This record gives sequence, C-alpha cells and structure tokens, in this order.
Amino acid sequence: MAVHTQKGQIQQIFTSEDIRTPRQEYPQGFGRICADRRGFLQNAGLAALGAALGAAIPFYRHFPTGLMPIAFAQDTGAELMKEKDGLTVLSDRPLNAETPAHLLDDDITPYSRLFIRSNGLIPQTAIDKNAEGWALKIDGVVNEELSLSLHDLKNDFENVTLALVLECAGNGRAFFEPGASGNQWTVGAVGCPEWTGVRLRDVLQKAGVKPSAVYTGHYGNDVDISGDQDNVVISRGVPIEKAMEPETLIVWAMNGKDLAALHGFPLRLVIPGYPGSASQKFLTRIWVRDQIHDGEKMGGHSYRLPAYPVAPGTEVPEADMEILTVMPVKSIVTAPATGSNVSAGQATEVRGHAWAGNGDVKAMHVSLDFGKSWQEATLESPRNKFAWQRWRANVTPPEKGYYEVWARATDMNDVMQPPVTPGWNPRGYGNNMIHRIALFAQ
Repeated sequence: MAVHTQKGQIQQIFTSEDIRTPRQEYPQGFGRICADRRGFLQNAGLAALGAALGAAIPFYRHFPTGLMPIAFAQDTGAELMKEKDGLTVLSDRPLNAETPAHLLDDDITPYSRLFIRSNGLIPQTAIDKNAEGWALKIDGVVNEELSLSLHDLKNDFENVTLALVLECAGNGRAFFEPGASGNQWTVGAVGCPEWTGVRLRDVLQKAGVKPSAVYTGHYGNDVDISGDQDNVVISRGVPIEKAMEPETLIVWAMNGKDLAALHGFPLRLVIPGYPGSASQKFLTRIWVRDQIHDGEKMGGHSYRLPAYPVAPGTEVPEADMEILTVMPVKSIVTAPATGSNVSAGQATEVRGHAWAGNGDVKAMHVSLDFGKSWQEATLESPRNKFAWQRWRANVTPPEKGYYEVWARATDMNDVMQPPVTPGWNPRGYGNNMIHRIALFAQ
C-alpha cells in the first residue's frame, strides 16, 4: 500500500492483498468502519489503517463501531485544486475558494479560474468521473415520473450551449459591518463559463407538469462533512416559472468539457440570475412540488433576506425572512489589477464585466474622483441573456498620486449599484456595492 500526505489530505492506494485481509483479523470496533474517500477502508485491517493515517492507533479498541477516523472525512479536494489558478481558499472542509478580480478578465471564465462553492464533500463518483448507473429522477406533481440517463438527456432533448453567470449569494459578504456569518467572500465568487446541456423546461414538459406545480426541489449526492451518507447536504429549489425559463439548464459540460468534480460531475443545474445555491451540483433528482420547497437550506436564515429594512446587527426572527431569488445588478473591475502603477496625465484603459439577475445591464459608469463625477463606459451586448457584459473606459489621472476607480452598473429597471453595502442581513447575502480598485499615478 502506498501512502501520500499533502496539506492534510490523505491518499492511499491499496493492494489486492490489503483488500483480501480476512475479516477475523480486524481489530475490535472496526468491524463496520466507514470507508475512506476511496471506499477501501470498510474492511481494512489495523496495519492498513495505521499506515494510511501515517501513525499507530494506540486506543483502537475504544473506537466506536460505525465511525471513521476524522482524518479520512477531511477530503478537502486539495488534489483537484491543482488545476485551479490563483484562487484564494476560504475553507477546506468543505472546500470554498474565490478568484481575485484581475483573474476574471476572460469573457468566458476558464475552468482554472471559476470559484468553488461546496456545501459538503465531493462524492467519490465525481472524483473518479464514474457515471455508471447514474440517473436523474423527475417526480412529484407530474403526469409521468422519469428516470433519465446521461445518454437519454443528450439524445432525447435539444442540446443548447449558453454563457451564463454563476454567482454565490454571499459574494461580497466580507464587506458587511458588522460582519455576517459564512465564508468571507470579497468579489470573486462569480464567473461566466459556457454551459452545455438541455433546458430544464423541456425535461419537465416531457414529464408533464401538473397545473398544481408551484416549486422545484433539487437533490444531489454530495456528502455531509460528517461522512454520513444519509444526511442531505443542501436541497434548494426555484419557482416553477423560473424553472421554465429557456435559459435554465441541466448541464453536463462546461467550456466544451465534461463537468469537473469540483463543479458537479456528472450533472448539475445552472439557474442564471438566482443564487448559485439553486444550481444544484451532482444532480440526482428534481422534485416538482405543489408548495414552496422546504428542503435543506430553504428555511431559517439560509439564503433569505429580512422582509423589511433592519439596522446592522439586528437579530431578525426566522418568520420575518424571505427567500432570496433574483440577484442584484453588479459589476467588477478586472483590469488593471488593484494597486497598479499608471502614468499621470495619460489615459489608462479600465475594463471589467457587468451583470444583473433580472437580465441585461442597461448602462455602466466609472468614477476617478470618489464618486463626485461619473463618466459613461462603453458597454457591450451580452452573448446571450444572463451572460455578463464587457465594459471599457479610459481614465486619465490629472497628476501624480493615489486614485480609485469606482465602477457602477445600472440594470434595465434603472436600479444602480450603491456606493456602500446595501441593506444589512444576518447572513450577508446580495451585497452589490460598487467595486473599487486602487491606482497609483507616477
């Protein structure tokens, strides 16, 4: 058995001899130990366990039956992160990482620079890229329950490819004061890859959605950080009207390649304009419901905002929280990188992206004098609805010194980004304050 450890992640490759260890040789208490992330420890002997951990287990006789060593539960995805470029890890169990704004300059976000949002551990089937026997179940208030393989989806429905923004609801949480609980995202929990799949609407229509349908409920097979396979990590949904929009997709590919393990292999939802939590990864079931879905992280304060404005730090009763649906208008500056040196008296191009949860962005403006005046930026049309839009502007620092570029987008309803954090909420969702970068004119 070969053992390799790196940054707390444990990997092991068992020989056939390890797997054939007679059951009577297992130490008391390990008879039904949970498998490690590759599933080989169910019947591993004491020597194999100790070698995999890199240490002896002095109190193995007292280890409760049915548990696994916590080290084996800490599947952080560190190996999978090797293909990412420059992301900032916010937590490793579960794995969450954001992308610095200057690395999001591509019109189509590459895999290496798409943020990672995990609610649980990555299922082993995704790590192994094993979709054998996988199926998507469609049930609930439908005329015909469906069980669809990847082959069925790819061959029985029209395939579509769209560039769609995916954004975590907590993007910008780090700027709320007082602070809100959760991963402290700054501006990099967003991206706009190309997604390939089928319209959720087409699949639901084949099942025959009944008139009583109100909401969808989504389920995946990601694993609770405790290692308990029976715990539902997250199960959110959307109003049936949103599910029926033509840009709402069930996807199996990103940027022309099969979904990566970190992003939901073999199948996920992409529901643009809504919080990324609705875009269920590792998708196994869509439950069509005659009521608002009440799955895991649909209630309490999860992905909810106060029904009325509250003072910062207010304890808001759960009964007064409403589901966050449409994400607010937003933009980022992707070039130059914050802190860059530029030439005084000369024009410098600044550029970035803008997007809105309700569709296209109407206008884009930038300021070089801390919001005293604003100049309109050139704003390109989106590749398709719910893709982000490239903007560009030239700014000229009049003399040497410190400057800030402020970027402000306006949506089709004439709602624009605020200069400071918007309404405070307990979990720090929906922060769309203007993005600012620093420039030093030399």
